[in-house]
Amino acid sequence: MTHARPRDHARQATDAPRVARLALATGDVFRGRPFGAAGRNLVTLGEVVFNTAMTGYQESLTDPSYSGQILVETTPLVGNTGVNDEDLEAAKVQAAGFVVHELARRHSNFRATRSLSEFLAESGVLGIEGLDTRALTRILRAGGVVQGALTDDDTISDEDLVARARGAKSMEGQNLAALAGCSSEQSWAETLGDWRPPMDAGLDPEKSGPNDHHPRVIALDCGAKRNILRHLTDRGCAVRLVPHDIPAADLRAIFVQGEADGLFISNGPGDPAAVEQTIETLRELLFAADPIAVPTFGICLGHQLLALAMGATTFKLPFGHRGANQPVLDATSGRVQITSQNHGFAVDPASLAPLGAEPTHTHLNDATLAGFRVRERPIFAVQFHPEASPGPHDAAPLFDRFVELMGARATAPGVAAG
Repeated sequence: MTHARPRDHARQATDAPRVARLALATGDVFRGRPFGAAGRNLVTLGEVVFNTAMTGYQESLTDPSYSGQILVETTPLVGNTGVNDEDLEAAKVQAAGFVVHELARRHSNFRATRSLSEFLAESGVLGIEGLDTRALTRILRAGGVVQGALTDDDTISDEDLVARARGAKSMEGQNLAALAGCSSEQSWAETLGDWRPPMDAGLDPEKSGPNDHHPRVIALDCGAKRNILRHLTDRGCAVRLVPHDIPAADLRAIFVQGEADGLFISNGPGDPAAVEQTIETLRELLFAADPIAVPTFGICLGHQLLALAMGATTFKLPFGHRGANQPVLDATSGRVQITSQNHGFAVDPASLAPLGAEPTHTHLNDATLAGFRVRERPIFAVQFHPEASPGPHDAAPLFDRFVELMGARATAPGVAAG
């Protein structure tokens, strides 16, 4: 089945030097205009997902959690603010491909250094515009995410392109954290700077921001977004990034020797159940017969990995949660928070309940688990992104909670303080 683009775009396409196509494993083929890394005859394979946020395309494109995915923006006009070097979540584009209804022909923002198309071209990523993203999203929303193939190579037939989409790897079973995270230990010092959210944006003025205590954080890097690290350093933390597959013995030694006050497990791409070494490391460190009582905070993939380390299970969502307007009920306060989310897997709460954990957050759209804490241990995690910017800041105080837990540990009798 071939979906025609909106009628007002069809006439314009006749003068275009090239035509791009997005084929789905369902057999649907969408046609549009290429941008970004156009003219290179690229064929990009990946899981096709959609994001409902109206802003933040630069942050989404550089979010390592989108590795291996072709990202569809549901907002109709994209690219009008261009791209700058300050709002990157990674050094380059992480998404495999980009799909928009209309690409802004001229960007206008005092911070912009280049256009969206130029930015994609730098990273070798192909984009497609001028197609009916509403029709495409309806397919994904009704039938679930599917594999796709994106190209501007006109020598490939529609049938061949669909076949390539059907032959693309499923996200299930893929350990992509190894590709998204660091391979050696690194330090992080950048703060939020002038872009720190105002105090009336959900932050506690008595707790947020720099403080006298400087907790030392070990961050397992599974593909960490830069803004997560900025939030930690903005609160006075000294952050050491370590590879996600660091041996459990090495990690244990760091805390036994008093070299760190807290453990953070980052977001990242792929199937959480496939990140086996990290799961085993967390199990040995936090949930074995002789666990380390270290304050621990997980976000997104980190949330899933902590649950799996406890013995819970995860499952793939039909079309995932990707947007900046996801409502979550915080059971600890009884308040509803609007959150930014980007994940395709979720933790089964029934499998987590008997393991000494309790839910703290619930997604109100589909009642999936959005956060939990471990009873009688300083361990908690959320499925959403409290650091998101642009996006709501309702959940930013979670970083303050992590800092409080580390402060309590560092000043406890018999524990070396940072």
